[in-house]
Amino acid sequence: MTESATQPHRSRRRAVPTTLSGDEVRNSTLAIAAEVEKVISGKSEVIHTAIVCLLCDGHLLIEDVPGVGKTKLAKALAAAIDGSVQRIQFTPDLLPSDLTGVSVFNQRQRAFEFTAGPLFGNIVIGDEINRATPKTQSALLEAMEERQVTVDGETHDLPRPFMVVATQNPIEMEGTFILPEAQRDRFMAQVEMGYPDQDAEVRMLAEHGPSDPLDVVQPVCTAEDVAAMIRTVRASHVAESIHRYVVRLADFTRQHTSVRLGASPRAALQLLRAAKTAAVLSGRDYVTPDDVQRLAPTVWSHRLLMGGHDMRTRHAASDIIDEAISSVGIPN
Repeated sequence: MTESATQPHRSRRRAVPTTLSGDEVRNSTLAIAAEVEKVISGKSEVIHTAIVCLLCDGHLLIEDVPGVGKTKLAKALAAAIDGSVQRIQFTPDLLPSDLTGVSVFNQRQRAFEFTAGPLFGNIVIGDEINRATPKTQSALLEAMEERQVTVDGETHDLPRPFMVVATQNPIEMEGTFILPEAQRDRFMAQVEMGYPDQDAEVRMLAEHGPSDPLDVVQPVCTAEDVAAMIRTVRASHVAESIHRYVVRLADFTRQHTSVRLGASPRAALQLLRAAKTAAVLSGRDYVTPDDVQRLAPTVWSHRLLMGGHDMRTRHAASDIIDEAISSVGIPN
């Protein structure tokens, strides 16, 4: 059910500062994006969103039909980071203990020892997450929010940084389960790959036919580098007016008559973190309303539960978010 992704040879560890400069963060993200683009061509916006989630210490959900590169994107992002990588193939018979690990009795020491599961990695690739039962999906809730798992009453911390990159097939396809609202809310962003344009697909056929494109991806930073970048992003300044602006946008979705479940406080917090990352990548150490507006559909669309016939339609949710952006006054 689980397997460890192949790891490149690790270089000698170097001292990493607590935080990095904005230029260092931008240069590192450009290097990561360049490595991922060796595998995924013509999807710069999707790659950018994945990197934003990484720097926000968030999680990414990739939804689309089979064969468009969802798992390749997750593997390429993991390969560009010299950290521990785990892959989980979700199936209906997967159990929660298959993710978290189990306590095994040691005959020699006459005591139970914890054997870690595949969640113990810096990048955890969850392939076809919605093919697992809701019981197994719920095992991810504690890990994704609190960065820890509890087995037999004992809590075990997960490595940092910790990011889940999960793929799922459209819910209309056979053998899939709807992700619980609580779990969807734990994903910072959801993206759709879509089919490549014709030129990108021709390049893919020419370049990927002879060999696996993942073989050419090289690690350009370490897990310690990513942790330092996360700390740098979180140090960005946010004015109180921006805080209030995000809250008013969230409240608009909660009060809308077409929405059964609006943006949660967690959704507001993650939108603010994403806006901080966008500010740093734009060369600023402060957040503007434009940062919030650009990222709101990406961070919130999968969280809104629509009423009536639009219950599962992300496009309808995006319309509500666009309405909120146009209706709520922009702070000075």
